[in-house]
Amino acid sequence: MLHARRLLLQKLQSDIHRIAFFSTATNVSLDNRASPPKLCNLIGGKLVDSRSDVFIDVINPATQEVVSQVPLTTSDEFKAAVNAAKHAFPSWKNTPVTSRQRIMFKLQELIRRDMDKLALNITTEQGKTLRDAQGDVFRGLEVVEHACGMATLQTGEFVQNVSNGIDTYSIREPLGVCAGICPFNFPAMIPLWMFPMAATCGNTFVLKPSEKDPGASMMLAELAMEAGLPDGVLNIVHGTNDVVNHICDDEDIKAISFVGSNTAGMHIYARAAAKGKRVQSNMGAKNHAVVMPDANIDATLNSLVAAGFGAAGQRCMALSTVVFIGDLKPWEEGLRERAEQLKVNAGTEPGTDLGPVISKQAKERICRLITSGVESGARLVLDGRKFEVPNYKNGNFVGPTILSDVMSDMECYKEEIFGPVLLCMQAESLDAAIKLVNNNKYGNGTSIFTTSGAAARKFQAEIEAGQVGINVPIPVPLPFFSFTGNKASFAGDLNFYGKAGVQFYTQVKTVTSQWKDLPSQGVSLAFPTSQKI
Repeated sequence: MLHARRLLLQKLQSDIHRIAFFSTATNVSLDNRASPPKLCNLIGGKLVDSRSDVFIDVINPATQEVVSQVPLTTSDEFKAAVNAAKHAFPSWKNTPVTSRQRIMFKLQELIRRDMDKLALNITTEQGKTLRDAQGDVFRGLEVVEHACGMATLQTGEFVQNVSNGIDTYSIREPLGVCAGICPFNFPAMIPLWMFPMAATCGNTFVLKPSEKDPGASMMLAELAMEAGLPDGVLNIVHGTNDVVNHICDDEDIKAISFVGSNTAGMHIYARAAAKGKRVQSNMGAKNHAVVMPDANIDATLNSLVAAGFGAAGQRCMALSTVVFIGDLKPWEEGLRERAEQLKVNAGTEPGTDLGPVISKQAKERICRLITSGVESGARLVLDGRKFEVPNYKNGNFVGPTILSDVMSDMECYKEEIFGPVLLCMQAESLDAAIKLVNNNKYGNGTSIFTTSGAAARKFQAEIEAGQVGINVPIPVPLPFFSFTGNKASFAGDLNFYGKAGVQFYTQVKTVTSQWKDLPSQGVSLAFPTSQKI
């Protein structure tokens, strides 16, 4: 068994080393290279070559070079992964929670050790800067650290002598096989939102990474196995729509975690819920920043630029829309000056602030929405549609873009652009701004910038978004709270990580016990009560 695990880890490391080679060989022609590696599925602790006839290229968005290829997993391969998770569940469920915790302690240590390798892979496949990629890994690492306290997080309740000689207590038990479907924008953080919490609760897991950047998930699986996660507890399958539908339909999968677009998220929620599965589905967003006239100018401008253009705007918590109370023009020049100073380049280049967007299709969509805004009457303060980067002329680059005088009926406002585009609006009062934000269908996050405690308190009380920042541009909570997007940004009852995450991956069993030490009072067919009637 130990020998087999060593062989598996060696093969995983070999695959990752090959991917790392492609990530550093950005100036080498594809014609002079060997064929890119084909990633395997991870099934029952073994790397399994797919028998699929169709493979998808994983493309470096800065260079258009093929980093690796992922299979469209076959139905039989998918079912084998589910069966492996199902087979591993009884033993894993009965593994002491302290032992499960220790594996997470080891996993967080290994993630810290390999953070730079993970970041390089993320930058290669997804495009974000190395510094941002390290943040991607670190925010996922925090969830692993949170899972290390599962013995406390999973405690139940006990009441002694609820009636004469009767005790009642509740315990939290794992569900069984759970599954995760991941987006492209956080290749490490989102998988780490999912499988560490699920596994430490005692579940087994089937993970489907994004087909655009699966390398980080494979590397995390390697680290999880090195940490001691038993065979079959974590399985990885690659693919697109067919695999997603298999996850929704498979009767052995009890719960699904999803992060991604509204179209996919609502499809998964409806299809899986109809099969009786638990679903937590984080979806799209249109996050607003409300800027009061009394806000600190420099701090606010810096926050808006960082939260609007960071990760090339490819964050579900990006501040993509700014609502200025009163006249917005005094703020425009500061926004434009700071945005023009941002360095757009490949994420591996030193000093880069913005990398490319994920694909040519994404770039085309972003540029189309910018154009639609201009055609609808928005004022173009800064245009990044034709941005070119020397030495990376094939990259999917969009420069920082600012649209002003945006109205709520414009397509660029109604759609989530998911690119480095900042929309500027204005409102006559705080009440009008709150109404504008609340009328938007999304409810992921929002922020207010002000020096007024009264304004901040009114805002947090009346705003309908799930995550509120007060002079904080991206109010994503640490893992001992939960990621609490709402409205059209979330479908399901229980959010990711925190107490809600533990509740999502467990079910409550209530036990009522009686140990008689008195002579029986005979047979009574009346409904049991705690008192005499």
